[in-house]
Amino acid sequence: MDLAHLRLFLDIAHTRSLSRAAALNGVSQSAATQHVQELERRLGVALLDRSHRPIVLTPAGRLYYEFCRDVVRRQEEFAAALQQLKGTVEGVVRVAAIYSVALSEMASLREDFARRFPGASLEVEYLRPEKVYEAVESGRADLGLVSYAESTRQIVARPWRQERMVVAAVPWHALAARPALRPADLQGASFVTFDEDLPIRRHIDQFLREHAVEVRVVLHFDNIPAVKEAVAAGAGVSILPWPMLQEEVRQGRLVAIRLEPAPVRPLGIIHLRRKKFSPATQAFLDLLEARREAA
Repeated sequence: MDLAHLRLFLDIAHTRSLSRAAALNGVSQSAATQHVQELERRLGVALLDRSHRPIVLTPAGRLYYEFCRDVVRRQEEFAAALQQLKGTVEGVVRVAAIYSVALSEMASLREDFARRFPGASLEVEYLRPEKVYEAVESGRADLGLVSYAESTRQIVARPWRQERMVVAAVPWHALAARPALRPADLQGASFVTFDEDLPIRRHIDQFLREHAVEVRVVLHFDNIPAVKEAVAAGAGVSILPWPMLQEEVRQGRLVAIRLEPAPVRPLGIIHLRRKKFSPATQAFLDLLEARREAA
């Protein structure tokens, strides 16, 4: 029983999928299945209820999950305490981030972090919002970066930065020459937006309702890059965070029109409540919070 196997079972429990957990841990699905079967044989109990799809843990499986979680957490706490005792800042900081945290921002953070702490490194995985929470809860990520961050029983959410939102349009759109827009100027516009289950969609919808504006939704997607491409293709306008548009504006593919008043997208940092940060993780968290300024 090693840490790799414990982490594998944690991911099986969180993803409720042998195939997804296997992929996350760099093993084949058959290897993951064989490990669980061998574990069940040794323990003499079933850990997974395979009659359900997705799979669920049996009572014995939940007990074993808690054991795995506690052992992995204790190992991480030991490693963090040992680094503090040695007075070193080294090791890997694992970050899970939503796709719309700008790649340029993360590249800048990575360079700054490497320059300050050459013994440490940064691993960033881009995921859908719910998968960021899942990665943090399962221990696959030390920190998560999400919009509209919310604390849960297991997770603490810290505010990070506020991003002003603007109207995105193609340069030849009828609204593109305007220096600023009121929400009422969007009345009846063809609108590209987000899937209904995403917090940013609910935020934009609430903003439009508050200003008694009705738009005509023509397309919706689960990520900002897809929304930007649809707008660039002339499908309609959208409301997006200004930092996400800077490259397209520089290229002349899109224009960003100021909204008065404007909605603001909050970005937050999430981590486990009982997480004991290694010196490297704490150093990166300090670096993030030093860049707390609004965008």
